[in-house]
Amino acid sequence: MTVKNLIKIAGSISLALLMPITSVQAEENANAQTAGAKAQQQIDKALRAKFPVQYESWQETSEQTEREDMLASYPAAIILWAGSSFAKEYNSPRGHHFAVADVTHTLRTGVPPAAGEKGLSASCWTCKTPDAPRLMKELGIEGFSAKNFTDVGTEVNSVVYCTDCHVDGKAELALPRPHAQDAMAKVHLPFDKQDANMQGAQVCGQCHVTYYFQPERSDKVNIPWIFGNNVDDIEKYYDTRRFYEWIHPISKTPILKARHPEFEHWVRSEHAEAGVTCITCHMPEETDKQGNTFTSHKVSKALDHFDSVCQNCHKSEKTIIKSLENSKAAIDAKAREVEGLLVKAHYEAAAAWEAGATWPLMNDAIMAIRHSQWRWDFAMASHGLYAHNPKEGNALLDMSIKQVNYARESLAEILKMFAVTKVDYPDISSKESAQAAVGIKLDKLTQEKQQFIKQEVDKNWSEVTRYGY
Repeated sequence: MTVKNLIKIAGSISLALLMPITSVQAEENANAQTAGAKAQQQIDKALRAKFPVQYESWQETSEQTEREDMLASYPAAIILWAGSSFAKEYNSPRGHHFAVADVTHTLRTGVPPAAGEKGLSASCWTCKTPDAPRLMKELGIEGFSAKNFTDVGTEVNSVVYCTDCHVDGKAELALPRPHAQDAMAKVHLPFDKQDANMQGAQVCGQCHVTYYFQPERSDKVNIPWIFGNNVDDIEKYYDTRRFYEWIHPISKTPILKARHPEFEHWVRSEHAEAGVTCITCHMPEETDKQGNTFTSHKVSKALDHFDSVCQNCHKSEKTIIKSLENSKAAIDAKAREVEGLLVKAHYEAAAAWEAGATWPLMNDAIMAIRHSQWRWDFAMASHGLYAHNPKEGNALLDMSIKQVNYARESLAEILKMFAVTKVDYPDISSKESAQAAVGIKLDKLTQEKQQFIKQEVDKNWSEVTRYGY
């Protein structure tokens, strides 16, 4: 099966119930988890000794410390994500070495829930640590996802590591995450039937892919590829299920959220057609001191290796840099336009509701907001879109602009019908003003999080959860 065939897929959804666990079983599970954590640490240590140059290059991801406060840079996103944890904190990613610590400390994962309440799912650990697949084997996939994020913090001792991508103790590639295995079953292309290029991209794509937490399956991670993996087919899947991640508190729009769909964008790109994968560009071959070649695990920027990686297809580094700059400028300009229009649409919808509008009147406008924001998010949540697939990025944002403009035109007619002549829009000139507009009390959230970090994480969780803080 070719890369293009991936977007033609079918599948089904099943429901499952968790069996209750007795106190004896719970104690046995806890003991098994502790043993499992120790075993994982021994595996990590053995692999470090067996593959020293690969480990040394992986250690260099700790140098990738820079990150951008995306909400400070693009405060309109706070309004778009109002009602979700993404409006609290959203930073650009750092190197793999920081994956566990960053998810531990972010305001998005919050603090332990009150007794008897359900907190954020442990599924948030899924792509950060090899301890996640281990715990899924020990607890069952839904047994793991049914736990709170903070419940399993003491079990996390490793960060994005060898066994996330390789068969234990070997260079052979692996796909340990169940949600990725399920996704490839849907496209009828199991991992062991893929060629080397596809496997290389797939290993990265088990995490660099969009997903959601399946509520009827205890919030387990699911990749929404029943109809296909492009923006329209995933939207069809969500719309057919009438699924939404949250109801927007301002416009009442049932919102969809994209999460770093790098694999989806790559699969339709010119790079994919040419057999160029994530590994080709970001993990090139290097030579050690003994003259032996090995794959770098630093996962660095492609242009850092222009001569060895890019030059086979791109003859001029200056030309490709200029092309990337132009693509980024075009995509960024469209994204900012969409954000401004969506902010207005959310508040115009709020004014219409307040004036007495009903769902029969509002349905088309609300769905247009939902679909426009979905396309904006599917573009902007993807790291490096302007390099990976700028053609698709521009198309997504062009359609997003059309959809939000349609929403605003429909809302203008409704507002006119109810004689609404003025809509109050929020101040989105800064992160602080935008968060104030949607009622986020950042100081309080930060204080609660820091207290939890001090009292629980710093005392009882492993060092890897504190790395870089």
